Amino acid sequence: MRIQTNRLKQSIYRLIDAATNSRDFRKALLERLREPLPFDAACCTTVDPNTLLSTGAVTEIGIEAIHDHLFEYEYLHEDFNKYELLVHEDIPVAILSEATAGELERSSRYREVLQPAGFADEMRAALIYEEKCWGYLTLFRRQLFTEMERKLLNDLIPAIASSLRTTSLFLPEDAVSRAGQGPGIMILSNELKSFSANQAAVQWLALIQQWENIDSKTMPRPIRAVCSRLLSQSLEDAVSSDVAKVSLCLPDLPCVTIRASRLHGSVGSAEIAVLIEQATPSEMLPMIADAYGLTKREKEIISELITGASTKELALTLHISTYTVQDHLKSIFAKTGVASRRELIWRLFSRFGCV
Repeated sequence: MRIQTNRLKQSIYRLIDAATNSRDFRKALLERLREPLPFDAACCTTVDPNTLLSTGAVTEIGIEAIHDHLFEYEYLHEDFNKYELLVHEDIPVAILSEATAGELERSSRYREVLQPAGFADEMRAALIYEEKCWGYLTLFRRQLFTEMERKLLNDLIPAIASSLRTTSLFLPEDAVSRAGQGPGIMILSNELKSFSANQAAVQWLALIQQWENIDSKTMPRPIRAVCSRLLSQSLEDAVSSDVAKVSLCLPDLPCVTIRASRLHGSVGSAEIAVLIEQATPSEMLPMIADAYGLTKREKEIISELITGASTKELALTLHISTYTVQDHLKSIFAKTGVASRRELIWRLFSRFGCV
């Protein structure tokens, strides 16, 4: 069993070599998992590791039709195996039939969404690597999953999650040159139906739909995620825009941030304003630094570097010696694949459209 698991891990790592972006990797991953963990449909979602909100999903046939309902039950209903709780479990993999002790009807998600779609069970995994969650994997089946399969998927999580972390940085070298969209503004109803949008929002929407390979009538997952998070909060809890915010990188454009805010005193049933705009350095630094596996101290050094601080100034600010600063810089260069500060700033920020 251990030999089989190790072979599976190595085959998952090899998928990175053929992937040009995280979507390619996730599609190949689902095909690779189909033999050791047979399933009838699947969904693999990447998430912002700082907000745990979706940055896009790859779905199998049969899931697209119920995906909106899965979002609704994840954020707006109490049920079994919710991802916001699963990410904190020692074993972040759960089977719905096990969680309900074989009484699947206890789950409203099963009764209202899965069973009508023809599924008998669901296995979920929060994809965690080095204490950060990089995505969610959901497998659906017309028969029950087993405890042995749950253990196997749990063993594979580090390989899957670390690969998601790596592919999150796969961008064309000329991504920034194809920028041009300004801030996009959309006004949505509580049912996430669009009332109005400016031209920039229409352009952003089309680009995100293209990235997710969904049609023009389907609301992109990142937008649905921030709005669903907002709707799940009380009016008092939703005061901060950080509650409903997600940052993501599109392959052909700079990184973007999507925010959702409640509208007060609006006419009719318009309740939500969505803002889509180019991300700032402070918004993207945590995700990019996590994706490169930087330590807390290395993140602090980069935060100072972008202000133009010298080695001596870094040492004084962080209360360490200049030699220690140099050691940290060498480590940062090695992890990010650069040879100088100038190249580091370009790789971390200019390439991602954040400066």
